[in-house]
Amino acid sequence: MSDPTRKLTNIDDPAEFRDRISSITDDGKRNWVYPRQPKGKFYNARTWFSYLLLAIMFAGPFLTINGRPLLLLNILERKFIIFGMAFWPQDSFIFVLATLTFIVGILLFTVIFGRLFCGWVCPQTVFMEMVFRKIEYLIDGNANQQRKLKVQDWNAEKIIKRIVKHGVFWGLSFVIANTFLAYIIGKDELLKIITEPVSQHLTGFGIMVVFTSVFYFIYASFREQVCTLVCPYGRFQSVLLDDQSIVVAYDFVRGEKRGNPKKRSAEELGDCIDCNQCVEVCPTGIDIRNGTQLECVNCTACIDACDTIMEKVKKPKGLIRYDSFNGISRGEKRSLTYRNVGYSAVLVLLVVFFFGLLFTRSDLETTVLRSYGTLYQELDNNHYTNLYTVKVLNKTFDKIPIQFKLLEPAGKLNMVGHDLQVDSQEKAQGAFFIDLSGDELTGTETKLKIAVYSGDRLVETVKTSFMGPRL
Repeated sequence: MSDPTRKLTNIDDPAEFRDRISSITDDGKRNWVYPRQPKGKFYNARTWFSYLLLAIMFAGPFLTINGRPLLLLNILERKFIIFGMAFWPQDSFIFVLATLTFIVGILLFTVIFGRLFCGWVCPQTVFMEMVFRKIEYLIDGNANQQRKLKVQDWNAEKIIKRIVKHGVFWGLSFVIANTFLAYIIGKDELLKIITEPVSQHLTGFGIMVVFTSVFYFIYASFREQVCTLVCPYGRFQSVLLDDQSIVVAYDFVRGEKRGNPKKRSAEELGDCIDCNQCVEVCPTGIDIRNGTQLECVNCTACIDACDTIMEKVKKPKGLIRYDSFNGISRGEKRSLTYRNVGYSAVLVLLVVFFFGLLFTRSDLETTVLRSYGTLYQELDNNHYTNLYTVKVLNKTFDKIPIQFKLLEPAGKLNMVGHDLQVDSQEKAQGAFFIDLSGDELTGTETKLKIAVYSGDRLVETVKTSFMGPRL
């Protein structure tokens, strides 16, 4: 058995693979990757899990809670509905906190489990490997047939296959684009764009075409380069992963030295027979035996391929498996580290804080401001008044009647006109006078506390100030 700390034995420079990306040639041209279709328990598990994710994604815009969308991210109108709850720009702090929680969660997950998210959950991987790639295998054939089809002269077979494949790719891209658009503008508005004349929805139709073109370009042409050139997640590995992180890894202790046992003495070889099947199935074209790499998305295709070969040569499975560097080199079992505990503590605090804000969020957003450009009015009997404008945003889906009451200090609040009625997800504006006795004033500015009621229910309290004379 070779030195367990040595990962590479079959290339002259052990770090050479880090100087290039497998999908780009030395002269900067595209090196098209033709991965062989994986087979095995991990691939089957990913397939069924992907179908579940796809079902949730495509059904999402059409699911409702009490007649309201499950998820709507209307950026154009700055209106958001999540799990049937309406959110507005005033709730942006909740979105910021949710984003921070998601990022910290991903970081923690990466520290412990590597890029498991990329291989199993990431939409790019799910669509590319579980939808578009499978269609390509069905139409163009396996990896070798695809290579031959690319270099063969244009004939009826090649033309038909290219038209059918890219037609299906464009159609799927159109469906995906419409689904994502439905999350933004809602299913009802999307249905209008689809069914009504194009002339009535030129902007919406144009956006739909752009979305479709982007998705088609990604899955028909750009492909794995999204992961290697665009997505920054792979580059985070250098600072997030440590020797205890669980990744898809090659057991170099057991596998080295590599070689064909028919050509070399079995005593001087490891379990790796250098069949190259792990490279053949890799969707980003890397050799997992070189160690953890930027391009590896932990898709487990190499695990299935290697396990199949190990079965054939009657050797134990798991030459490539989920494990840590310390687990392979030293046989250590995973243990908690201070960094993991720290990330977990921060994540728990963020989650608690997030749900605390979510469930304590007020149904109304009330703004009370002293009317711009007006001074206080002095009345008889040592009384003074200020005029205020009030704006109320209704975050719910119900019509809410609003009343105001002055809590502190003692005084009177008189509405201009009638009490406010705020329609569902709308804003209402009104005005009122506050009348205070001179005995209640504390100077040129007196702090006020105003209660906002809906019927007998106290919705929120608002603070503002009262302008009075210099005492």
